Amino acid sequence: MVKAPTGTNPLLENSLLLRACRGLSTERPPVWLMRQAGRYQSTYRAIRSRVSMLELCKNPDLVARVTVDAVQQLGVDAAILFSDLLLPVEPMGLSLEYAEGDGPRLAPPLRSPAQVDRLRPVNVEASLGFVAESVRRTRAALPADIPLLGFAGAPFTLASYMIEGGGTRNYVHTKTFMNTRPRAWHRLMEKIAAVVTDLLNAQIDAGVQGVQLFDSWVGVLSPSDYKTFVLPHSRSVFRGVRRGVPTIHFGTQTGTLLELLKEAGGSVIGIDWRVTFREARRRLGDVPLMGNLDPALLFSPPAAIDREVRRWLSDAGRRPGFIANLGHGILPGTPFRNVVHLVKTVKRLGRRRP
Repeated sequence: MVKAPTGTNPLLENSLLLRACRGLSTERPPVWLMRQAGRYQSTYRAIRSRVSMLELCKNPDLVARVTVDAVQQLGVDAAILFSDLLLPVEPMGLSLEYAEGDGPRLAPPLRSPAQVDRLRPVNVEASLGFVAESVRRTRAALPADIPLLGFAGAPFTLASYMIEGGGTRNYVHTKTFMNTRPRAWHRLMEKIAAVVTDLLNAQIDAGVQGVQLFDSWVGVLSPSDYKTFVLPHSRSVFRGVRRGVPTIHFGTQTGTLLELLKEAGGSVIGIDWRVTFREARRRLGDVPLMGNLDPALLFSPPAAIDREVRRWLSDAGRRPGFIANLGHGILPGTPFRNVVHLVKTVKRLGRRRP
């Protein structure tokens, strides 16, 4: 259990989210949504019509605005800082751009040990200081009782983007690099883990109440590969994060990796819709859990959402340490009214959970 640090804001420490993160009972599950600020919102689209993704991420005033807008429009119980998990790759020495409709593009892709050795060490304060400033401005703009979460991409997910040069379906270059150049792979992961740890700590120092490590693509690995090539580096991040704040460990398609994710670290484990809460609790014990509604459900009519939320809450049960969330981010094109309906339904039905 993560204890509340001394000298903190009691409104925040007694919030539903932070109590659930500490494994304490709550009158209803706290609810927030991954990617709760995004293109499904008209206000966000209006801002993005004027600035690029990277320009938005590097503008603390705009970051604060879109982060707070999502909380106010949805009525969620927590904010998550609007940012991008790939921001560390630029100061490490790669270029990063977002092609409209085509996702991120990184160059040059890392394909040799020599390229790994040329990656630069990163001074987070100097190179990514805008993230901490975004935290400060967002925290100042949020209601006093709404926790703010920071985040970073996990070493494997960042490494896969850096090696592939962008998104991929099969991770052929990443897995080939792991298996044929293991020493260079571990050097790369160590370099990324150091930057990620510093970035998370910078957000904590700037005022977030918890942090999430996103290992979005780690489910493509076998348990054996995860244990050999990933676990030591994710564990290094969690061991290096400042004590006293909740740490959420999230990945997708991790049904075969749950015990290893717990071993790697995190005071809260996030699960996706491919694993039930009952199974996760059976395998992981009393660790607080977050998830796991399928984001595609939000394209269904309200009656279908209500039915699924009832089933979902029943599966989660009454044990403390449950954070209601999606099993991944809100999908592009999701009807905004359905997202609002989901939050309201969780709040309404969550008070009388089976």
